[in-house]
Amino acid sequence: MKSPLLLAGCLILASSLSVLGADAAANYAKHCAACHAKDGTGNTVQGKKTGAKDYTKDQSFSDAAAFKAIKEGVTDGGKEKMKAYGEKLSDDEIKALVAYVRKFKG
Repeated sequence: MKSPLLLAGCLILASSLSVLGADAAANYAKHCAACHAKDGTGNTVQGKKTGAKDYTKDQSFSDAAAFKAIKEGVTDGGKEKMKAYGEKLSDDEIKALVAYVRKFKG
Protein backbone atom coordinates (compact mmCIF):
# COMPACT_ATOMS: atom_id res chain seq x y z
CA MET A 1 0.00 0.00 0.00
CA LYS A 2 2.81 2.42 0.84
CA SER A 3 4.77 1.72 -2.36
CA PRO A 4 2.10 2.96 -4.80
CA LEU A 5 1.58 6.12 -2.73
CA LEU A 6 5.30 6.75 -2.50
CA LEU A 7 5.73 6.17 -6.23
CA ALA A 8 2.84 8.53 -7.02
CA GLY A 9 4.33 11.21 -4.76
CA CYS A 10 7.74 10.87 -6.41
CA LEU A 11 6.21 11.12 -9.88
CA ILE A 12 4.27 14.26 -8.95
CA LEU A 13 7.40 15.85 -7.47
CA ALA A 14 9.53 14.94 -10.48
CA SER A 15 6.99 16.32 -12.93
CA SER A 16 6.68 19.58 -11.00
CA LEU A 17 10.47 20.00 -10.92
CA SER A 18 10.74 19.45 -14.66
CA VAL A 19 8.04 22.08 -15.21
CA LEU A 20 9.99 24.53 -13.03
CA GLY A 21 13.10 23.80 -15.08
CA ALA A 22 11.23 24.45 -18.31
CA ASP A 23 9.81 27.67 -16.88
CA ALA A 24 13.29 28.83 -15.85
CA ALA A 25 14.66 28.13 -19.33
CA ALA A 26 11.73 29.95 -20.94
CA ASN A 27 12.07 32.91 -18.56
CA TYR A 28 15.82 33.06 -19.19
CA ALA A 29 15.24 33.06 -22.95
CA LYS A 30 12.56 35.73 -22.63
CA HIS A 31 14.13 38.09 -20.09
CA CYS A 32 17.86 37.38 -19.87
CA ALA A 33 19.34 35.99 -23.09
CA ALA A 34 19.32 39.32 -24.97
CA CYS A 35 22.07 40.55 -22.64
CA HIS A 36 23.50 37.41 -21.04
CA ALA A 37 23.34 35.28 -24.25
CA LYS A 38 21.68 31.90 -24.64
CA ASP A 39 24.86 30.20 -23.44
CA GLY A 40 25.43 32.57 -20.49
CA THR A 41 28.60 34.15 -21.89
CA GLY A 42 27.20 37.68 -22.11
CA ASN A 43 28.52 37.77 -25.67
CA THR A 44 25.74 39.88 -27.20
CA VAL A 45 25.65 43.47 -28.43
CA GLN A 46 23.58 44.53 -25.41
CA GLY A 47 25.64 42.36 -23.06
CA LYS A 48 28.86 44.03 -24.17
CA LYS A 49 27.24 47.45 -23.84
CA THR A 50 26.10 46.83 -20.25
CA GLY A 51 29.03 44.67 -19.13
CA ALA A 52 26.91 41.55 -18.57
CA LYS A 53 28.69 38.82 -16.62
CA ASP A 54 30.01 35.72 -18.35
CA TYR A 55 28.25 33.09 -16.23
CA THR A 56 30.42 30.34 -17.71
CA LYS A 57 33.43 31.88 -15.95
CA ASP A 58 32.23 34.26 -13.21
CA GLN A 59 29.82 33.07 -10.57
CA SER A 60 31.41 34.94 -7.69
CA PHE A 61 28.02 36.09 -6.42
CA SER A 62 25.73 34.57 -3.84
CA ASP A 63 22.27 33.25 -4.62
CA ALA A 64 20.86 36.05 -2.46
CA ALA A 65 22.75 38.69 -4.48
CA ALA A 66 21.57 37.17 -7.76
CA PHE A 67 17.99 37.05 -6.48
CA LYS A 68 18.16 40.71 -5.45
CA ALA A 69 19.67 41.75 -8.80
CA ILE A 70 16.92 40.00 -10.74
CA LYS A 71 14.14 41.26 -8.49
CA GLU A 72 15.32 44.86 -8.00
CA GLY A 73 17.60 45.42 -10.99
CA VAL A 74 21.17 46.71 -10.99
CA THR A 75 22.36 50.30 -11.11
CA ASP A 76 25.84 51.75 -11.22
CA GLY A 77 26.34 55.41 -10.39
CA GLY A 78 22.63 56.03 -10.83
CA LYS A 79 22.63 54.42 -14.29
CA GLU A 80 20.49 51.33 -14.85
CA LYS A 81 22.62 48.36 -15.90
CA MET A 82 19.89 45.74 -15.57
CA LYS A 83 16.12 46.10 -15.43
CA ALA A 84 14.20 44.89 -12.40
CA TYR A 85 11.99 41.86 -12.96
CA GLY A 86 10.26 41.76 -9.57
CA GLU A 87 6.96 42.85 -11.10
CA LYS A 88 7.17 40.36 -13.97
CA LEU A 89 8.44 37.27 -12.15
CA SER A 90 7.37 35.64 -8.90
CA ASP A 91 9.90 34.94 -6.16
CA ASP A 92 9.78 31.23 -7.09
CA GLU A 93 10.48 32.05 -10.74
CA ILE A 94 13.42 34.23 -9.71
CA LYS A 95 14.82 31.43 -7.50
CA ALA A 96 14.48 29.05 -10.44
CA LEU A 97 16.37 31.53 -12.66
CA VAL A 98 19.21 31.72 -10.14
CA ALA A 99 19.46 27.91 -10.17
CA TYR A 100 19.33 27.95 -13.98
CA VAL A 101 22.18 30.46 -14.21
CA ARG A 102 24.29 28.25 -11.92
CA LYS A 103 24.19 25.53 -14.58
CA PHE A 104 26.27 27.65 -16.97
CA LYS A 105 29.39 27.22 -14.83
CA GLY A 106 31.26 24.33 -16.43
